Amino acid sequence: MDVITNLANIETKVQEACEKVNRKTDEITIIGVTKYVTIERTEEAIRSGITNIGENRAEELTKKYSQIQDKATWHFIGTLQSRKVKDVIDKVDVIHSLDRMSVAKQIDKRASSPIDCFIQVNVSGEEAKHGLAPNEVLPFIKELEPYKNVRIVGLMTMAPHVEDESLLRRTFKDLAALRDMIQHEQLSHAPCAYLSMGMSNDYEIAIEEGATHIRIGSKLVGAN
Repeated sequence: MDVITNLANIETKVQEACEKVNRKTDEITIIGVTKYVTIERTEEAIRSGITNIGENRAEELTKKYSQIQDKATWHFIGTLQSRKVKDVIDKVDVIHSLDRMSVAKQIDKRASSPIDCFIQVNVSGEEAKHGLAPNEVLPFIKELEPYKNVRIVGLMTMAPHVEDESLLRRTFKDLAALRDMIQHEQLSHAPCAYLSMGMSNDYEIAIEEGATHIRIGSKLVGAN
């Protein structure tokens, strides 16, 4: 699998999606999700120009970080257990999955400087998905104000894995509307400017609906 070709294809599709809705491509951060690939493939991705790397398990992130270190910007995109925060906090630049106070407390306690965090929102209400219900998000964010090392930069969601474009759009629109409402609160600890949404199968739709961070795995770096 040629990562350079894959990246070029994705960048073309990002540009086309941006043009549809009069956005600029520099508003979009492409995160290469390397959870299913080797350290060698991850290093190849970085050499190919993918500077943002996403991992969803603390053990895997720690293993890859030990070899790659600060050649990439590291995003933790999976469910983070509070007991695992200590393992990743000095390695990650961004956490995309904050949805529990116990994790926020550990981040605040162990970080040496503020960590950019996305609140994970279960917009679709699927039982199998992690994240806060939309009506829980603003109260949760307000509770985070005392934690000076937790900076809420945006919201994250995972859309249902379906072909129904209208359902995907509604999921992304709802997250964008929630982000706008939180921004309106003008909370100093929660600028909440970004939307982490869209993966390999739906990132173009997500961009059209306002995504700023897209998380691409198989279509970018493959699956092994």
